Amino acid sequence: MDIPLSKDDRAFWNSLFEVGKGLQNKFEVKAALVVSAHWNTRGTFVNISPEQEQIFDYYGFPKEYYEVKYHAKGAPDIAREVKKIVPSVAETTDWGLDHGAWPMLMHLFPNANIPVFQMSIDYYAKPEYHFQLGKQLQSLRDKGVLIIGSGSLIHNIQLGAQKFRSGDMTPFGWEPEYDEWIKKQIDSGNFQNVINYETSHKLGKLAAPTPDHFVPVLYSLGLMDKKDEINYFYEGMATIPAFSERSFIIGNHLS
Repeated sequence: MDIPLSKDDRAFWNSLFEVGKGLQNKFEVKAALVVSAHWNTRGTFVNISPEQEQIFDYYGFPKEYYEVKYHAKGAPDIAREVKKIVPSVAETTDWGLDHGAWPMLMHLFPNANIPVFQMSIDYYAKPEYHFQLGKQLQSLRDKGVLIIGSGSLIHNIQLGAQKFRSGDMTPFGWEPEYDEWIKKQIDSGNFQNVINYETSHKLGKLAAPTPDHFVPVLYSLGLMDKKDEINYFYEGMATIPAFSERSFIIGNHLS
């Protein structure tokens, strides 16, 4: 992770900064809802707290990783709209902003002027559940809510650790094949192949052995309607093994 680096030192952070600037110039963003790979539960929860605790849910890093601060307010009224739309979602105040949310948000909205809240990932639900839940939340887009799926299309930390331990940070070599295949499925509208990611490609289970980092993309795809376009605002290959940073926004908002 490169959390302490500034946007001037990390291209991905700078791309988020430009996206946030573009969105705020073009739209009135009333709140941001983040579906983060790092809040996994049984069932789906939405955080309705007016204050958002910054959660440092990573361990063993140098002290500068714990000195970065981001203080954003919550959006309880908008968060409660989620339960009105999907009654099975439970409300809670027992979370905040984890490292799937605040490191990204501090570049997307560096002034912390946009209220934010998270919705958890039901770790035990099937991929189709996440896609359909995204569809159900489409109406929030019309109310000025930016919905963010924060994960990684390729994320195999256990496999990558085999190289990390020896100081080898080079990719394995198979990552571009899967990354390009996923892009092709998204671009051609073959969302069912993305939903069935575990079996629709030979590298699926290798790229995403657990659902937490992959399924956030299903929320983003579920949010799309027929007139939406996809804009890839970051396509740089990751500099560590078994990882992807491909990122996109729907709706043609950056043109």
